[in-house]
Amino acid sequence: MKKTIIASITTFFIGCASMYMLIRTYPLNVSNINNNTNVVDRKFTVSEIGLSTGINNVYDSVVVVQNYKNDKANGIGSGFIYNNDGYIMTNSHVIEGANNIKVMLMSGDVIDAKVIGDDEYADIAVIKIDKKYVTKVATLGSSESINVGDTVFTIGSPISSEYYGTVTRGILSGKNRLVNVTVGSNNDWIMNVMQTDAAINPGNSGGPLCNANGDVIGINSMKLVQSQVEGMGFAIPIEDAISYANMIVNGEEIKRSYLGLRMVNVSSTYNFANENITIDSKVTSGVAIIEILKDGPCNNTGLKKGDVITKIGDYNIKTVAELRYHLYKYKPNDKINIVVNRNGKVMSYKVTLGTSNN
Repeated sequence: MKKTIIASITTFFIGCASMYMLIRTYPLNVSNINNNTNVVDRKFTVSEIGLSTGINNVYDSVVVVQNYKNDKANGIGSGFIYNNDGYIMTNSHVIEGANNIKVMLMSGDVIDAKVIGDDEYADIAVIKIDKKYVTKVATLGSSESINVGDTVFTIGSPISSEYYGTVTRGILSGKNRLVNVTVGSNNDWIMNVMQTDAAINPGNSGGPLCNANGDVIGINSMKLVQSQVEGMGFAIPIEDAISYANMIVNGEEIKRSYLGLRMVNVSSTYNFANENITIDSKVTSGVAIIEILKDGPCNNTGLKKGDVITKIGDYNIKTVAELRYHLYKYKPNDKINIVVNRNGKVMSYKVTLGTSNN
């Protein structure tokens, strides 16, 4: 009798486990749900119960951005409508070289779009369609309110417009990644991005990265492409993206700050002896000044070659990448304090920031 009871209980739990794996493994077709509510039939499936609501919240705001040069197709990307006037956010590299932009809506309609402007260093562009075509506006969320490990999803047009409206899901793999990117002839530009393992393929650029509610927390920008690497996509935090988008729409010239310093990480293998620089052995992080440009804003401020920068303004500094990223939060002509370690002594100098040529 006991054996029979034990066998029955075991069978019950195995059955429960099998059902759980079935739900997790096989996609749930949203159009097959009937819970006496108005469910919109969509051409997508989801593998997490409840994610369909978030997808519905943003789906119709996503567009295909078609780049034409001399009446020939020059590239394709994605974007999303972010206000009722028909403004669409996408990547700068999506519209690069175009003399004509068309947008395909989720309805399949293809309409003309106007380029409002872009910033290639931020990789943000704004285009516009007639507001009469706007049926859905994306809700902008916060990249700060989402945690590593939380579910995220993307919507875009990988490879071609044939696959427009493709949804991929994953998790937020990392935040505040400072990555080096090449912009034009500048191969030493720094971007702050979020990392995700949600599939981001050519054509997804410019599309939204969303939290489970469908709020846009980032704009897909790049993917690490190496034969031995999988699942490393990157998105620009929405706070950064909308800041640049607003400046573009308002017609503001985007200027970046400049120090006029040559710098290297203290932790690098740089041969400081060749520059007659001695770094205090107790200083293990920060940025060493190896040259102060004569026509730069740091000249005649009291800063010296060999000083190790540990803080600019409100931000502690460990690397050159961090310094550059935080520097660009300030505007030209802003006055900031630069804290340095000089032979074991902590010193502070006030600098009026210059304007970069970028």
